Amino acid sequence: MAALPSPPPGMSSALPAAPPIAMLDVQYLHGATPGELLADEQVLAVFAFGDAVAGAPDDPRFLRVPLQPHGAAPLEIWRAGGPVSRGREGPIAWSSDGVLSFGVIEVDERMHASGQDPTGIVGAAAEAYSRLMHFVHGSRTPHLLRVWNYLDAITAGQGDAERYRQFCIGRARGLGSFDTARLPAATAIGRCDQARVLQVYWLAAAAPGTPVENPRQVSAWRYPRDYGPQPPSFARAMLPPTASRMPLLLSGTASVVGHATLHAGALLAQLEETLANFDALLGAARELQPRLPARFGTGTRLKVYVRDRDDMAAVASALRARFGDAVPHFLLHAAICRRDLAVEIDGVHG
Repeated sequence: MAALPSPPPGMSSALPAAPPIAMLDVQYLHGATPGELLADEQVLAVFAFGDAVAGAPDDPRFLRVPLQPHGAAPLEIWRAGGPVSRGREGPIAWSSDGVLSFGVIEVDERMHASGQDPTGIVGAAAEAYSRLMHFVHGSRTPHLLRVWNYLDAITAGQGDAERYRQFCIGRARGLGSFDTARLPAATAIGRCDQARVLQVYWLAAAAPGTPVENPRQVSAWRYPRDYGPQPPSFARAMLPPTASRMPLLLSGTASVVGHATLHAGALLAQLEETLANFDALLGAARELQPRLPARFGTGTRLKVYVRDRDDMAAVASALRARFGDAVPHFLLHAAICRRDLAVEIDGVHG
């Protein structure tokens, strides 16, 4: 691995004075262009989904997520509570208002391929997380709240050679010594474009959040050895430090109860079980923040990952029947981290 960069000066001394309260507003917008949205100095990040965006801005706050949408995908926009500084430090693009920060790194797995790591995913994950942690800890926002991980062929390989299990090994190496009670919320999803580039992006804060676990599920970091030599390193959700001004950050959630997949081969039953898991998770979060709504609604934003392209219309129909227009959401074609899981959902709720 190349030498890690020194902490970015823009994140340690050149930022504007920090606003007193961390604020985050997440919206899904149709009909806007990235350039129009990025003209707002309080925009922390803008995400496009699917194919390359014509005339995409050269702005550290803009990121294309390589997952194909079902129909026309919106742009996802994060707005902070104050003016945002931004820059690049080596392979990391970043932005921050002084109390919240966005960052992204992409690592070519092929640069890490070896006899012990044939596809390079262990080394790529270790590099991504080593650089991420060094960067975040050297900034004014040293507390990791939420991470998204997108890697190709996530379930390729057998047994412990499966790429998701290998990714978990590399992620843990990159995190170094960590307290399982302080792990961030996270998603790990398979991109389907055959590009062996690991994309990792994150949200960090000046103050720590509060991890939330799901009473229906075994904590991921306590999974038994059946799921690989290194359990996944994430919390089921994260209650931000200013919970009244930021949404609950929901990790990728699927039809898993305890630690076992339920309803293998039954798409809509998996969807219902996933939503039941969210009901339980919201209940656990409300014990800490009673003002959170008990059910998904207009303050919720969901991304729905569907394994099989041919299933996307059925999932879209089921969600329309359940939510109508009350819960903003959209669907993405993506592989789930277990072969027997057909759908996964993440998002924010407030």
